[in-house]
Amino acid sequence: MAAKKSVQLSGVVVAESAICSIDPDEGVLMYRGYDIADLAEHSTYEETALLLLDGELPSSDALAAFESELGDRELPLATAKLIDRSAGQAAPMEMLRTAVSTLSFSDPGRGKTDAESGRRTATRLVAQLPTIVARYQRRREGLEPVPPDPSLSYAENFLAMLHGEPPNEREARAFDVAMILHAEHELNASTFAARVVAGTGADLTGAVVAAIAALAGPLHGGANEAAMGMFERWGSAERTPAEVRGMLERREKLYGFGHPLYRAYDPRAVILKRISEDFSQDGGEPNWYEITEAAERTVFEEKGLYPNVDLWSASVYRYLGVPTDLFTPLFAASRVAGWSAHVLEQYADNKIIRPSAEYVGKPPREFPARERA
Repeated sequence: MAAKKSVQLSGVVVAESAICSIDPDEGVLMYRGYDIADLAEHSTYEETALLLLDGELPSSDALAAFESELGDRELPLATAKLIDRSAGQAAPMEMLRTAVSTLSFSDPGRGKTDAESGRRTATRLVAQLPTIVARYQRRREGLEPVPPDPSLSYAENFLAMLHGEPPNEREARAFDVAMILHAEHELNASTFAARVVAGTGADLTGAVVAAIAALAGPLHGGANEAAMGMFERWGSAERTPAEVRGMLERREKLYGFGHPLYRAYDPRAVILKRISEDFSQDGGEPNWYEITEAAERTVFEEKGLYPNVDLWSASVYRYLGVPTDLFTPLFAASRVAGWSAHVLEQYADNKIIRPSAEYVGKPPREFPARERA
């Protein structure tokens, strides 16, 4: 019997999962049965991460305990030294991939795949990835790193480490929501990579490193960086429609539009669009909201495509003062909760993931006879 084939594995079910569900026709995304819109309105990133890891919304005591664990954001010396040495040379995702590898040096869960070790490692990664990103940015600017503050929330702490001063409440909440929206998205490329590595019996840090490598590509996590690059080239909402049509005529890639799953408006983009519009009211040029909205409108008129999360996350991060090439590392800092949840789920009933390929090469042939020296 021939193996089932599919281009890019589209539509092929390769795992059963209780973590995330997507309704592509209605544009609904759920984490553990909770609608993403409700989580974005009522939850925090800390609570959402714990929901993904443990399967249920935590009690007040359980959440407080988890927040206390996440307060341990200091980096091991080996990791801090690596960042300091490489900040002027390594690209952000290269740095992140390598720095996360060094976190395993002092991890008690190194090489282990039991639930307790994996859960502990997951918490460390959720806590420390934002510190890696912020330290890297400060170092490459020639500035001293801002030490993490355990008294601040996840969102407040990152923005304070990045900018050197605490954010206001609106900025912190906007970043918190953006991180919630990026925390999980079923079996995307990076999550699948993590599960494949976990399936071999590798530890959780190794699986996350593989996920980071997969996320670096512009067709996955790098799409919001590429979208912001388009907006910067266009420069104004007035120029945007003509620029979009020109790219379509030249068959150039428009980042931030369409999705392999959604046949409706990406529910994450709905929320981020509102945040972007709110920040645009503060003024400033270019007006990133107006440019993005003009692009959305033109692409829908010309191609009938809806935006995805990458289109609107770009302007939100820019309004928060995040450098463009840090967009993807922040995607990883959020998604590490989802990756970890999938790795733990993989460990719980582990079987190696080994698909097949259809051979299309040369038919059987004889090795040519020849004299040997």
